[in-house]
Amino acid sequence: MNRRRFLLATTAVALTGAAPGRAAMPRFLSSEPFGPDTVRDLAAMSAARPFQDRPTVPQAWRDLTYDQYRKIWFNTNKAVWQGTDLPFRMDLFHPGLYFPRAVEVDVVRDGTAHRLAFDYDLFDKTDRAPDLPIDETMGYSGLRLRTEMGEAGIFREFAVFQGASYFRAIGRGLTYGLSARGLALRTGDPEGEEFPDFVRFWVEEPRPGDATVTMHALLDGPSVAGAFRFVIGSGDACVMDVDATLFPRVDLDHVGIAPLTSMFLYDQTNRWRFRDFRPAIHDSDGLAIWNGAGEALWRPLANPVTLQVSSFVDRDPRGFGLMQRADRLSDFADLEALYHERPSLWIEPRGDWGDGVVRLVEIPSDQEIYDNVVAYWRPRDPLAAGTEHRFSYRMTWFDGGRAAMPRPSAVSAVLDTHIGDNFARDALVAAVDFAAHPDLSGDLEDVTIFVAGNRGVPTSGGILQPNPETGGARLTFTFDPEDRDGVELRAQLLRNGRTLTEVWLYRWTRT
Repeated sequence: MNRRRFLLATTAVALTGAAPGRAAMPRFLSSEPFGPDTVRDLAAMSAARPFQDRPTVPQAWRDLTYDQYRKIWFNTNKAVWQGTDLPFRMDLFHPGLYFPRAVEVDVVRDGTAHRLAFDYDLFDKTDRAPDLPIDETMGYSGLRLRTEMGEAGIFREFAVFQGASYFRAIGRGLTYGLSARGLALRTGDPEGEEFPDFVRFWVEEPRPGDATVTMHALLDGPSVAGAFRFVIGSGDACVMDVDATLFPRVDLDHVGIAPLTSMFLYDQTNRWRFRDFRPAIHDSDGLAIWNGAGEALWRPLANPVTLQVSSFVDRDPRGFGLMQRADRLSDFADLEALYHERPSLWIEPRGDWGDGVVRLVEIPSDQEIYDNVVAYWRPRDPLAAGTEHRFSYRMTWFDGGRAAMPRPSAVSAVLDTHIGDNFARDALVAAVDFAAHPDLSGDLEDVTIFVAGNRGVPTSGGILQPNPETGGARLTFTFDPEDRDGVELRAQLLRNGRTLTEVWLYRWTRT
């Protein structure tokens, strides 16, 4: 989807000072009781009925151009809870353009949900903003959450929910990059993907001193309805505890749990394909997996010339995520996009998820405005129609280049992968940089190098050298694809049978 330019525009207001007086709450259209099972019951009732899409907003809103849409923006001095001593602020996005169907937004206070009316007076506009019909029942396109992050009175944004079931978040000092979704259906399938929507949000009013804000969302689509609960905290990392209850209308034989969506155009592995002054362009550079057997896996991302799907078979995974480990400005040389400040996102399942695969879908792309990488958990067994399924997990949005991945592990992480021709131009060279680690300092003579390729691809034994720039070690080896269009490679370092590094996995494809 081409969302990158639009997302940058809709999140341009990153911080604001507190207003001198409390802003008026947007008008309430209705009020009704709200309890722990309200959204679950609504999802179950919705799934028991045939799917019916919600109406579109008036035509004039749908016909807004990109430039016209940008001429209208939320006035943060009129945010929900502005001017109070509450620890969070909530902004609202107007519909139209890419968002032809609005969502309902409720504020929950003392066990009662108050539905917010659409209030055009909450928005500022330029004198060139078009005249638009106003309907207070039409709803909003999404919401943004802000809080103080170390500076009193300065409320900085840290999470946005807008568009289908997409949402994104950042930790302190980071810039928006990859997104998450409530659910993925049939991603990469020939018959096409289905995008269920979050159709209604309930945000619980926080209390003074609260470190988290709780939000509920109702998911609906032709194949499934669902109830989601998010408990969200901000800081150096944005942490979300998610409970998702799904009610399939049909048998879901290809469902993606905790799906992540990102962009990878190129890095040093495929740099030669792009005539750009920047050495790399990507929101994420690798898929990390901590599988049920305790192995730490690292799969560098690729931008293939044909659709590529990779499946990592597992049982009860301990975690997975899309990482951005490149963290220096010089890695990208981009003073505007600031790719070195994009977050990593780690998923930590709660409870038993059973058998399935961590699935990685890589879609060919020739521009950085397209999200072309998707990763998610796919259960082995279909989710049957008329049944109820619950998945709980923690999401951590953090600085993947400077902060440790939120999982216990004593192994050295992969920092970089380099691929190119050897000196004789008759084979390829892979150079894998591992991070500084006590087991990779000093004498490396007793370190065992494991390198292998599938389908009998010839590989060299490998050379291990200290890397003075990273403080870690570099493993270099050659491989010869011969007439193969693709090969799978695996490498890791061991000492006395003990794993010292992440398991490096790479899929080379002929381009």
